[in-house]
Amino acid sequence: MAQDANTLAIVVKGLDNPFFEQINLGCQQWMVENPDSQYTCLYTGPASSADEAGAVQIVDDLISAGVAAIAISPSNAPAMANRLRALAPDIPIMTIDADLLPEDADLRATYLGTDNYLMGVGMAEQAMALKPEGGTVCLQLGNVAAANINARAQGFRDTAGREAGIDRLTGQNGWTEIEGCPVFTNDQADLANQQMSDVFTANADLDAFILVGGWAQFAPQAYAQVTDQVMDRMEANELIVIAGDTLPPQTQAFREGRSHAQVGQRPFEMGLRAPDVMMQLLNGETVEDPLYTGLDTCNQTEPGFCADN
Repeated sequence: MAQDANTLAIVVKGLDNPFFEQINLGCQQWMVENPDSQYTCLYTGPASSADEAGAVQIVDDLISAGVAAIAISPSNAPAMANRLRALAPDIPIMTIDADLLPEDADLRATYLGTDNYLMGVGMAEQAMALKPEGGTVCLQLGNVAAANINARAQGFRDTAGREAGIDRLTGQNGWTEIEGCPVFTNDQADLANQQMSDVFTANADLDAFILVGGWAQFAPQAYAQVTDQVMDRMEANELIVIAGDTLPPQTQAFREGRSHAQVGQRPFEMGLRAPDVMMQLLNGETVEDPLYTGLDTCNQTEPGFCADN
């Protein structure tokens, strides 16, 4: 697809993540629904979600190519902000799925996606319902500098610990993060599953494992092997697993009892709405900031759409 003044670009963290493919499907659906538009929706990103520099370079190249507007999901929020500040582009820039840090909010017009702090709150609520007395917990996060993932972790900690601004759970409201956690996946499914296996092996009495993103579940066979190690404890609710997102392999894992709850985002909606938001910005219209796309929660008591999706 040509990258020109009629291109509305969506740049994600990496093309290897099935979550972002849902954003792509939304982008493609927008094209189907708007066949007569002067604009085209371009979905792109580095091959690997771990390639933070690659994502920054793609944004740089798109700005140089003269695209109409860009929606960015920054894997490294400070690095992306530094480059945008240096380039000072005169086209509309928004964020999608992941935002810049608050101090860099002036670099983008709006954020479209999940209220990530609220997503973390939702995960904590599910964990607290299953473990009302608290317990030991390991959080699995993504890239160290991913603002959206860190916001979820903060929402979880503040809610589970019933205090604001908790850096680490050390017994607040009964919850304690174990040594060696959080673990950071760098958005890699193979690493995520290896980390889960290692944590389960080293901590036979762990009470809760929280996949703040869905990474491990994106590799269903590996995830099944990892959870097979602890299925007896999971079935007895001795060990609970709460995960982010509700993509098809994840809802399958949920139905198989390989997680106790899923708190899902709406990536297809993000991809479908982003071109319209960029067009509003191009037309000089006032756009709300932020634009939240909502959450879907499934648990064993109320499986919701996870029961048949």
